[in-house]
Amino acid sequence: MKHVPDKSNLKNLNNIDPLKKMVEKQTEQEEFSPMDPPDAYSPPNDEAVPYEEMPPFLQKLMSEHKVCSNELKEFEEILTQIQKKGINKEVNYGLAEFFKLLDNKKLHHNTKEEKILFPLLNKRLIEKGEHSKGLFHKTAVDMLEDDHSKILQLAAVTFNFFGLAARLPDHTSRVVVLDAAIEQGKALVELIHLHIFREDTIVFSLAHKYITQSEFDEMEEQLPRFDHY
Repeated sequence: MKHVPDKSNLKNLNNIDPLKKMVEKQTEQEEFSPMDPPDAYSPPNDEAVPYEEMPPFLQKLMSEHKVCSNELKEFEEILTQIQKKGINKEVNYGLAEFFKLLDNKKLHHNTKEEKILFPLLNKRLIEKGEHSKGLFHKTAVDMLEDDHSKILQLAAVTFNFFGLAARLPDHTSRVVVLDAAIEQGKALVELIHLHIFREDTIVFSLAHKYITQSEFDEMEEQLPRFDHY
C-alpha cells in the first residue's frame, strides 16, 4: 500500500527552516507553481506514467525510491519507540544505521538525478513553457534541487539533536531536546515522502513526455561514471 502522509503536515513543507528547533507552519502562498499545488498530494492532472511504461533509466530511480520508502518506514517505527520508551542501545543502533544509509544512498541517488537527468529536463521544461512567470524562469527541477538541499539540512539537524540529547546530563533538558529531535525526524520523513511523490507522479512523467528514448539510453550509459559518488 502506498504511503500517504497526513496532508495537514505537508501543505507548507517547502517553507521548512531546518535550523529552527521545531517545524513552524507558514502562511500559504497566493500563487502555486505546478510543483506546489494547493493540495501537495493531488497532482494537477491524471497524466502520471505508470512504472511499467517508464524508460529503464527512470525505473532505476523509482526503484531506489521504493527502497528509501521502506527505510523511512523503519525510521518512523524507531521514532515511535523513542516516544514510548526513550533512547536505548537498540534504538541508538537503528538511528545510526538510518543516518548512515541516508548519507550514502541518498547522496548517491541525488547526484545521479542532478548530474544526469536534471540538466536536460530543465532545458526541455523551459522550451515547452513548463516554468514560472517572471524574468528568471523556475521549473520543477529547481523545486527538486531545493528539496535535496532541505532534506540534507534537516537530516543533519535531526542527527545532531539526537546526539545532543544523548549527551545532556540534565533530565529535563534531555527530554526537551529529544522531543525536538523527534519532531524534526517526523518532518524529515514527510519531506522525503513528498519529494518522492513529486518525482514519481509528476516530474518523471514530464521527463517521459519531453525526453526521447535515445536520450534516456545515453543517460543510462552515464550511470557507471557516478558509482564513486
